[in-house]
Amino acid sequence: MNYEQTLEYLYSKLPMFTRVGEAAIKKGLGNILALSEALGNPHHQFRSVHIGGTNGKGSTSHMLASVCHAAGYRTGLYTSPHLKDFRERIRVNGEPIAQQAVVDFVSAHSSLINKLEPSFFEVTVALAFNYFAQQKVDVAIVEVGLGGRLDSTNIITPVLSVITNISLDHVALLGNTLPLIATEKGGIIKAGVPVVIGESHQETLPVFLEKAANEQAPICFADQAFRPENVVRKPDLLQLSVLYEGRLLYENLSCDLNGNYQVKNILTVVAAIELLKKTGALILAEQAVRQGLASVKKNTGLQGRWQTLSRHPLVICDTGHNEAGMAEVLQNIADTPHETLRIVFGMVSDKDVNGVLKLMPRHAQYYFCSPKLERALPATALQAQAGAYGLAGKTYESVTAARKAAEQASGPNDLVFIGGSTFVVAEAI
Repeated sequence: MNYEQTLEYLYSKLPMFTRVGEAAIKKGLGNILALSEALGNPHHQFRSVHIGGTNGKGSTSHMLASVCHAAGYRTGLYTSPHLKDFRERIRVNGEPIAQQAVVDFVSAHSSLINKLEPSFFEVTVALAFNYFAQQKVDVAIVEVGLGGRLDSTNIITPVLSVITNISLDHVALLGNTLPLIATEKGGIIKAGVPVVIGESHQETLPVFLEKAANEQAPICFADQAFRPENVVRKPDLLQLSVLYEGRLLYENLSCDLNGNYQVKNILTVVAAIELLKKTGALILAEQAVRQGLASVKKNTGLQGRWQTLSRHPLVICDTGHNEAGMAEVLQNIADTPHETLRIVFGMVSDKDVNGVLKLMPRHAQYYFCSPKLERALPATALQAQAGAYGLAGKTYESVTAARKAAEQASGPNDLVFIGGSTFVVAEAI
């Protein structure tokens, strides 16, 4: 098989959450452990940092990978889902895995894959860990796929665990309360391994404290120990200083991810860096921190986080897709000068559609669309649900058509926002 045929094999043969949702989830770690055993347990051959949470884990993972790269470490980065190319999921020093490496892995292990019948995600994790071992990375930044406790990535024993925050998402799989979701996400906390919690919450704090105590894992709540100061958002960067327990730790850091919500993620990354330095797991000098945060997109290829696609009219996309994520996005929209607001909007059917719609501004012009995947909510159904919240607009046959219509209708000072789903953003990009 060539690369395209290999991807088609993976997409068509293996259950894939992106396409079919819950049916793709294979609960338990049996398959990934069997795959890893057959590969010689490659995840034992490199240091790792494990990053979970509801929102912000992707940005946090890319930021920390960029800092490690700037510090001179050969850095692996595993994230999901991808926006445009499968290879985005697996990177070393910012470079996506080679097409031939994907082909060779699947070819060499197809009989094992056929025997175990793992999920798409399980195979992808095994491929990533095998590739990182082959590439002799110094450290791998590993983003949790879904949840934590039973996620395929949870076979690693990292030098640090990070949980960005907890909010309601994937409730059918993880539970419908914050403490239940925190229990699943907190499953990445390991015995004796320090853990950073990005955002503390009165409902989830006891869950994390109990889990950390049981595992004898040192715990740090980033938003309690670290504080932002002098935050300035510019068109292409975010500037801020960071205080630690009231003392200036970093003055005037710059980050090329400039959404308001990145302030919380930066505090989480800084807390992770300080713990890694304190434990001696990694040496991350101030210059590496500055360079890494200033060049996240360049160093890691990250896209879709309050990303400007064009100007005049200003066209911005963001992958925020649940209630908490959309609330942050809407704050960014409110802070962005514009005349008419036009929203190209689509969602997948297993999300909390009503929870998101109730937040959306009524004064905006909506361009309802549907991303190209089985889980997508039809544009007409989204339009009908949105109408109940006073949101008005037409439906379009594709994301591309909706974007084109919104741009053609816009004046030079209007704002076109594209979002509602990672997959809408992927097609827009």
